[in-house]
Amino acid sequence: MPQKSSIESPFQPPLELLRLWIDYGGWYDRSKCAWRFVLDSQLVTAMAPPSGGRAVICNRIQARFHLVNITTPEDSQLTRIFESILTPKLQEFDNEIKPMSRPIALATIGLYRSVLDTFLPTPEKSHYQFNLRDVAKVVQGALQADKQHFDTSQSIIRLWCHECMRVFSDRFLQDASEDTARFMDMVNVSMKQNFEDEDWDKVMENVDDLHYGPVLCSFMDDNTGTLAYEEVTDFSLLARRCEDRLEDYNLEPKLINMNLVLFKDAVRHVCRIHRVLMMPRGNLMLVGVGGSGRQSLARLASYIAEIDIFAIEITKQYRLVEWHDDMKRLFEEAGTSNKPITFLFNDTQIKEQAFLEDINNILSSGEIPNLYSKDELPAIYDGVRKRATDAGCDGTQGELWTYFVESVRSNLHIILAMSPVGSALRTRCLFYPGLINNTTIDWFHRWPADALTAVGSAFLSNLVLDCDDTKSNISSVFSMVHLSAQDSSDKMLQELKRHNYITPTHFLELARGYRTVLSAKRTEIGDARDKLSNGLAKLIEARDGVQIMSVELEKKKVVCAQSQKDCENLLVEIVSERRVADEQRKQVEADSERIGKEEIDCKAIADDAEAELNVALPALEKAMAEVEKLDKSAISEVKAYKSPPKQVETVLAAVMILFSKQTDWNTAKKVLGEANFLQSVKSYDKDNVGPSIMKKIKGYVSQADFKPEAVGAVSKAAGALCVWVHAIYIYANVAKEVAPKRARLKGAQESLAVKQASLRKAQEELAEVTAKVNRLKQKYDNSVGEKNRLRAEADQMQMLLERADKLVNGLAGENERWQVSIGHLQGELTRCLGDSLVAAAFLSYAGPFDTQYRSRLVSSWLDALKEKHLPFTDSFTFAVFCARPTDVRQWNIQGLPADDFSTENGVISVRCSRWPLMVDPQNQANKWVRRMEESRLRVVDLKSKNMLREIENGIVYGLPVLLQDILEELDPALEPVLAKALIKVGNREVLRLGDKELDYNKDFKLYMTTKLGNPHYTPEVSTKATIINFAVKQKGLEAQLLGTVVQKEQPALERQKSDLTLRVAAGKKKLVDLEDEILRLLSETEGSLLENESLVDTLQQSKIASDDVSRQLKEAEETEIRIDAKREEFRPAATRSSVAYFVLADMGRIDAMYQFSLDSYVDLFSQSMDESRTGTKGVNSADRCRQINSAHTLSVYKYTCRGLFERDKLLFALQLCLRIMTGENKIPTQEFDFFCHGGVVVDRHDQRPNPCPEWIDAGTWDNITELDNIPTCMGIASAFEQGHRDWRAWFTSSKPEEMSLPGDWENKVTELQRMCIIRALRLDRVLFCATRFVSMNLGPQFADPPPFDLKAIFACSNYRTPLIFVLSPGVDPTAQVKSLALGQNMAVDICALGQGQASVAAKLINLGLRNGTWVFLANCHLMLSWMPELEKCVSEYCTVTEGASDAPHNDFRLWLSASPSPHFPIFILQCGIKMTTEPPRGLRANMMKLYNLVSEEQYSRCQQRFKYRRLHFALCWFHAILLERRKFKNMGFNVPYEFNESDYSICHDLIIVFLDEYPDQTPFDAMRYLIAEANYGGRVTDALDRKLVNVYINQFFCEDALDPQTTFNLTPHVPDSPYIIPSDADLPGAKDAVKNFPQSDAAVAFGQHANADIASQIEDSNTLLGTIVSLQPKSINVGSESLEQKVLVNCRLMQEQAPSIFNVAALQTTMGQRADPEPMKTVLYQEADRYNTLLSTLHRTLRALELGVQGLVVFTPALEEIMGALLNFKVPRAWSKCYPSLKPPGPWMRDLVQRIDSLQKWIDEGLPRCFWLPGFTYPTGFLTALLQTSARKNGVAIDTLSWDFPIVLTPPASITQHAKDGSYCSGLFLEGARWDFDSSCLTEPIPMELCCYMPVIHFRPVEMKKKSTKGIYSCPLYMYPCRTGSRERPSFVITCDLKAGLQSAAYWTCRGTAMLLSISH
Repeated sequence: MPQKSSIESPFQPPLELLRLWIDYGGWYDRSKCAWRFVLDSQLVTAMAPPSGGRAVICNRIQARFHLVNITTPEDSQLTRIFESILTPKLQEFDNEIKPMSRPIALATIGLYRSVLDTFLPTPEKSHYQFNLRDVAKVVQGALQADKQHFDTSQSIIRLWCHECMRVFSDRFLQDASEDTARFMDMVNVSMKQNFEDEDWDKVMENVDDLHYGPVLCSFMDDNTGTLAYEEVTDFSLLARRCEDRLEDYNLEPKLINMNLVLFKDAVRHVCRIHRVLMMPRGNLMLVGVGGSGRQSLARLASYIAEIDIFAIEITKQYRLVEWHDDMKRLFEEAGTSNKPITFLFNDTQIKEQAFLEDINNILSSGEIPNLYSKDELPAIYDGVRKRATDAGCDGTQGELWTYFVESVRSNLHIILAMSPVGSALRTRCLFYPGLINNTTIDWFHRWPADALTAVGSAFLSNLVLDCDDTKSNISSVFSMVHLSAQDSSDKMLQELKRHNYITPTHFLELARGYRTVLSAKRTEIGDARDKLSNGLAKLIEARDGVQIMSVELEKKKVVCAQSQKDCENLLVEIVSERRVADEQRKQVEADSERIGKEEIDCKAIADDAEAELNVALPALEKAMAEVEKLDKSAISEVKAYKSPPKQVETVLAAVMILFSKQTDWNTAKKVLGEANFLQSVKSYDKDNVGPSIMKKIKGYVSQADFKPEAVGAVSKAAGALCVWVHAIYIYANVAKEVAPKRARLKGAQESLAVKQASLRKAQEELAEVTAKVNRLKQKYDNSVGEKNRLRAEADQMQMLLERADKLVNGLAGENERWQVSIGHLQGELTRCLGDSLVAAAFLSYAGPFDTQYRSRLVSSWLDALKEKHLPFTDSFTFAVFCARPTDVRQWNIQGLPADDFSTENGVISVRCSRWPLMVDPQNQANKWVRRMEESRLRVVDLKSKNMLREIENGIVYGLPVLLQDILEELDPALEPVLAKALIKVGNREVLRLGDKELDYNKDFKLYMTTKLGNPHYTPEVSTKATIINFAVKQKGLEAQLLGTVVQKEQPALERQKSDLTLRVAAGKKKLVDLEDEILRLLSETEGSLLENESLVDTLQQSKIASDDVSRQLKEAEETEIRIDAKREEFRPAATRSSVAYFVLADMGRIDAMYQFSLDSYVDLFSQSMDESRTGTKGVNSADRCRQINSAHTLSVYKYTCRGLFERDKLLFALQLCLRIMTGENKIPTQEFDFFCHGGVVVDRHDQRPNPCPEWIDAGTWDNITELDNIPTCMGIASAFEQGHRDWRAWFTSSKPEEMSLPGDWENKVTELQRMCIIRALRLDRVLFCATRFVSMNLGPQFADPPPFDLKAIFACSNYRTPLIFVLSPGVDPTAQVKSLALGQNMAVDICALGQGQASVAAKLINLGLRNGTWVFLANCHLMLSWMPELEKCVSEYCTVTEGASDAPHNDFRLWLSASPSPHFPIFILQCGIKMTTEPPRGLRANMMKLYNLVSEEQYSRCQQRFKYRRLHFALCWFHAILLERRKFKNMGFNVPYEFNESDYSICHDLIIVFLDEYPDQTPFDAMRYLIAEANYGGRVTDALDRKLVNVYINQFFCEDALDPQTTFNLTPHVPDSPYIIPSDADLPGAKDAVKNFPQSDAAVAFGQHANADIASQIEDSNTLLGTIVSLQPKSINVGSESLEQKVLVNCRLMQEQAPSIFNVAALQTTMGQRADPEPMKTVLYQEADRYNTLLSTLHRTLRALELGVQGLVVFTPALEEIMGALLNFKVPRAWSKCYPSLKPPGPWMRDLVQRIDSLQKWIDEGLPRCFWLPGFTYPTGFLTALLQTSARKNGVAIDTLSWDFPIVLTPPASITQHAKDGSYCSGLFLEGARWDFDSSCLTEPIPMELCCYMPVIHFRPVEMKKKSTKGIYSCPLYMYPCRTGSRERPSFVITCDLKAGLQSAAYWTCRGTAMLLSISH
């Protein structure tokens, strides 16, 4: 509330509103336009004393209050209070403890006082703020004790120590001051003083960790009803207890699993958090970087305390309304439902500062003002009414609300998780004191080395290693790795200004990752080793089996011979027996033949009978099928007829006849009723139907109605029986005819049977003989088989021997190689213990670092492994260790650069455990991911409407998602995805995203890319994502560009290289595959290897193929070496282009608009190569590279310059030149450092004396002596001593860079050394020297930026490239775009962006894309909020392929204009063509620009052609002069004006109109007035600037300018001036005349002296050098003085120098007795008052700053601003209110002392005879007092007086008398001229003398009368060099009339001549 609206303003707006209420009883209601009175209210306020930088309350506010000072209670009072609280509690304890209440109170208060005095709130320790609440918290903690657990005095002391540590020391930082240790000493001292000489060591004898102290908690015992607060005696038991509760937590449904390692510090934090949660109104602030476990441990502690967690879910739209809704839900849980609840809130959720304000209110008062509306309150009252009534409340609304608030405060525990990074925490604690006052602070420190080691050991506990020492060593290396990464991050921040945060999450990932990597590598290497071992064993087995087989083969040969003999004997017996068998076989065969013929005859008879029967059989079968369908129910149906139908009765009568039964119905029914009736039908003997039956049946079947269809219509059963009767009848008739044939068949068969029996007997006899023969044959065959088997075995053994020999000899190479490989693999298996550690560390930590830092880190990690004697590979390479070459090759094909750095990034991206976040300014990672994941990839950005939906789909379906173009803040909605917050629901893994629960697919991948080159991500982002620095490196880009060069220059060679690379890769892969195949075959073979012929053949073929591939591979590698050597010839071109790109990329650090795309650069490189070709053939590689380098470097310069502001074009050329020469080792480091920084001499005691102090100042001599220390420039200091005249002549020359150096130095120095000399002596000429340096080393074309040509730029564009005008003030490119559109016959739609124009712009773009028109969106910087939409639109139409239906029209162009802004979309800047629009530098360039705006038609419009052409030339010159004069800074214009082309255009038209309307007499007065006063003068606000403009217009617009007889000189003071008006030139002629102007303009062209350039040139030089320095990596000075120490030294020094405050009362007494004029006394009093205000502010702020740095007072933003100003060597704004000044602090303080001394001298010695005018804060007041004095003295009116300014040449000290009238004044400086003491007039200044002293001026009041102005220059007097001053304090004092000397007043006006009271040095 007391914050002032500004430094200058005393107003404190909130307090002013309160004052308004107090004074007027209310406020004005602006909405209802009525006064609102606030009645019956009183205001009670409270505030801390205004000390330590706290804002002082304005006196007029204080006057409205009755002030009451609440003093701090005395220690005795405090002791009484806390003793009375403790005594009743301790009465429950043993007698030993009862009297301890007083010692505890005394010890606590004493310790509190010591803490207050010792631990002070410095800027880094702003939370070191303590008050009596902390004492109360200690006592509150002690009251938790009970007599069961605290039964001795020592246990109570340990309890007290514990509570003191929790309240005080848990917030301490771990730094060099060792605050915790100092606090322990204080506790020890307090114990000795208050507890009968107890000391720390004695009391803590049995404590687990003496340094940490006792651990107390209240969750060790579950069995008791109330949780007992007790001391933990067994820490391992406590840790197990926490682990058990963590396990329970993780088993809870709907809770996100927490994979925590509960090491000692973590367990202690859990106990601390739990302790506070168990206290009434216990709130916590946990401070630590993201990933340190703040939130996880808070959740665990709350779970242990059985308190629910409440946390808000941040979304994109989450604002104050949603926050208040969440707060209502929180209050209802705590207040209405009466449930204990923990509100967990972290600083990343602070979307608005109002959130913190509300939390501050809750902590302080338990409520948020105006949270509930009136209609919501009744529900609150009803919710608490019953409990409130039970508690004894009356039930009024006020009491119910109070009860509700008390319930909230009792049940609600707020845990704030804050980050200490940056100044945010300090600021928040300053503005919201409740955050410190009402919370217990627990600081999560960086884990110390021993804690890291302990955690590492915990992770290694289950890992199988050689011994425990190895585990200990590995965990030590873990610790070292983590600490080294922290150090490297700190170093990177200082050197490269890149932020990177190392958190405990990185360490946990290292520990987990090590286990994963080691396990995977062990498996991989072990499998490879075992595979080779198995193959080797098989080969050894084959070799050993050869000898055994040789012996067995000889035995087999003997057995085989005996078997041959036995076979021959057996063969004789077989021949004899076979003859007998053959005779018997012949007889049997004849009988068999005869009987066979008889069998054929019998078969013919049977076939004949069968054929006839086949006629009847189908009918029978059909009938039987019908019968089969019948069942009992069908029969019962028929049987049921009492009087059956006629057809049924007829059928059954026929059936009865067939069964030989009676045909009446009763018999039929009876037969039908038999159980086997149907079976009888089915088995009826159809072959034996008698003739009588057939005759009867015939009578039935011949009846007309005895048809199955007719009968079936009546009864289906009867129909079926009818069919059967017909079938039996037909069959029986056929069978009767066949009967004779059957009889004949029977006889034949009987005869045949007899003959067959005889044959069988003969056959049996034959079989016996044959069996005998067969037995003999079998015996013979067995003998032969045995013989053959033995022979085959022998042959097989012979073959196996040959095969074994072939195999053993063939795989002899593999045998040896595999043995070596097994040895290597065994070594790798051993070394992977250390290699895996380095790889895991690389994955966890190395991502954000660049190549150099990564190399240093890996080197330090390998050294640590070596120190701990852990095995590792000396030549360890991360990419080789972690990536397969085939994968890397595939990545390279997919677009990943082939350098090691990019390969490392690729490995990290695919193997990291957190999602990769790629810093990708050149878009290479983005392209690689797109091509790697191909069609499955979903691409979104944070601006996509469907972003969350695409991510949800990716999670559910396992798709990869690329989230591109992220900025420094991520969407809070992505938090669960980044954190992988998976919840187990049954067997499902679920991720809760917003209000959706998504089944998590393990295949889901998330890639994130940002185009920001140097983003600053918070620790919270670093813990959730793996940040990978994908910014292309010079070596990587060089490799890419080398490929581009060779592709262009030697396409066949590049194709051959590419094919060869593929072939080598394929060959290596085939070799691996063949070896794998050999090993697979060997491993899969069961039994002997030699028995598998196909295996041996395959092995042999594989071996042959392997040898062939190896040979080809060797040839290919030799060829590759030759190709690489040939390619290397083109490397100089690739190196140069790579260097140029990084110079280009660095420009983005100078201005955010200087963004360049790598793709566009590569295209430019290709284009440059094409353009560099000459007709000459046979150019060698070196010459071709020189051609390419020359052309491309120039192309880059021209391409870049069109997008650079003029001020940066030389910088770019110089950087390009320096980098190229550095790459060629032509830039010595020492010389370059001197050029950048100059010479800095800290101690001048040992410095050689300055030989020429009259022209070499101290700073310049410092430069010379430091330059002399550089070996190559040694001797230059002595050269000044010996040849100072020559050096002075060189020094005072106008262009020293073009002059030869004195002596032999011209021949000794290089161009860089010349620049160093110029930098040392003539800083103002550095820019010109740099231009010369560039010109001599790169070429003159690099020193002359190309002119702006919009048409040429347009020709380079297409519809995919937006054309972007980067605006500078006063330039509008709209006319140029219109003109170009007209020339191209194109329509252009223009939209000036601003509020509400987004839809219009979008519509125009869509129309343009469709119709091919141009769209110009002007002033994009006014709608930066819409720029993301524009970026998305541009990226969408740029990615559409040509020829697609929605492809943009080829003629479409998007033109944009914007002022520089860091928030302009990077994508548009990179893909577009940038053009800076600013007035070009130089008169020539400005005039050419104006002439280029005029067409031939416009130029010939005026009738008075001669006059028009000359006056138009004069107008262009006038415009250019006004624009370029601004470069002289204060000496150019008092106020810098933004003149633009529209001013010129109007005046151009005005000239034409006047000349046409007044052909006879040119109206110069009217023209001059309208141009200088109305048009250009309309912008001019300063009267003296308007005077200057009029001087110029009078010079150029005059009759002489139209005199055809003369050439009019535009610079009359310059002899032989090139600046003349051509006599009567047409447009081309006028342009040619302008082109003849000098490129660089001398100051005299503007009417200025050469000195005028110097000040601005020095400023420009400093800017250039400062920018070059800012682009270099920063070096770190170890052990240098800290910023705080520097400020402290400065504060004390300035306090010693600062004068004392004037005693105003004594001053008034002294001056009252004097006869000095009253106006002069008044001036003195006013000056003293003003200086007193300044001095009191100065003393107060210096004292407060000193105390603040030491921590004795709170550091406020005002103090921070003062500290920052002093560190930057600037005077703080708070000290600048008294008088303005540009001096740095040292000279400013000396000036202040001089001012006070001059005022004190006036007081002490009386009215000065000569006043030191600069000493007045308001010189105008002093001059007015002089006029008053004179008016009173002479009795005239003051307004009738004016001034006369006689010059007094007497020195001030020699003036002995007061002036008779007015006063003598000294101390004035003259700028832009010099005072000629001899002639007493103005004259030309001495070269290099920027300011000179004026003699004493007599400010003499005279009567006002018209003076002669001839020969008089009205010289303005200013307070300080900034002639404009400020709105509050104008710099102008008065105009003094000085003699102009030989020149006119207009001459000095053009010079900008003025007097100053103060200069800047």
